[in-house]
Amino acid sequence: MTVTVADLIDIMDQIAPPDLAEEWDNAGLQIGRKDWPVKRVWVSLDPIPLVVSAACDAGIDLLITHHPLIFKAPKSIDFATPLGRIIQQSACCRLSIYSAHTNLDAAADGINDILADQLKMTDTIPLVEGSAGTGTGIGRVGTLARPTTLGALAREIKETIKVPALKYTGSKDLPVRRAAVCSGSGSSLMGAFFASGADVYVSGDLKYHDARDVEAAGLGLIDVGHFASEHLIVDILVERLTAEAKKRSMPLSIEACPLETDPFVSI
Repeated sequence: MTVTVADLIDIMDQIAPPDLAEEWDNAGLQIGRKDWPVKRVWVSLDPIPLVVSAACDAGIDLLITHHPLIFKAPKSIDFATPLGRIIQQSACCRLSIYSAHTNLDAAADGINDILADQLKMTDTIPLVEGSAGTGTGIGRVGTLARPTTLGALAREIKETIKVPALKYTGSKDLPVRRAAVCSGSGSSLMGAFFASGADVYVSGDLKYHDARDVEAAGLGLIDVGHFASEHLIVDILVERLTAEAKKRSMPLSIEACPLETDPFVSI
């Protein structure tokens, strides 16, 4: 059977329904054609030039990413710019790029649920309920499997998600039982965290004044970084896509892009 980009989009739409995406987001097909045939698929966090160039060299037909290639409609496509070069190269190599962004954040068993699972959280609910309801929404809040301290939790997270370093705010001896998480950039959900009754907030891209506010409230904050809080979806998405393709008898090779690293280097 001939598998097309549309067939993979159908699977992704089940994993991360498009109607869960935020209004400002641009999830979906970024470049390519739905009727193009697909034999090889890569999954990555970002459609950066390194990844796109390597995908073209490797003969990849479809690149599925978390972050969209295009957030706002460009006024021109200049092939001398990074975006223009990606579009030019993808078109010439017949590489389609599809992104599942905030819909994958919000979905049941999406990135936020996976991050909560990494912390062994139970009885989780969305930190901010989505319009679709039914347990979907941005972030998660729930109860840790066992009470611990902020310092011990920070060390456990560092080992579990394998980051070289992380930052935390609050007393290392602060008792923590309930936690809130938000994958990616969580600064905009600080108000939801304070209202949630959680003892600690785990996210990325947190700001100086976020830390000061948490400090003043006698709570805890753990910043694991944007990349680390989201890249954990890549291997899991490969597993889910592979299982679904097998169920549908689709002859596909689906792999995680082996090239991505955190753009921030810890020294």
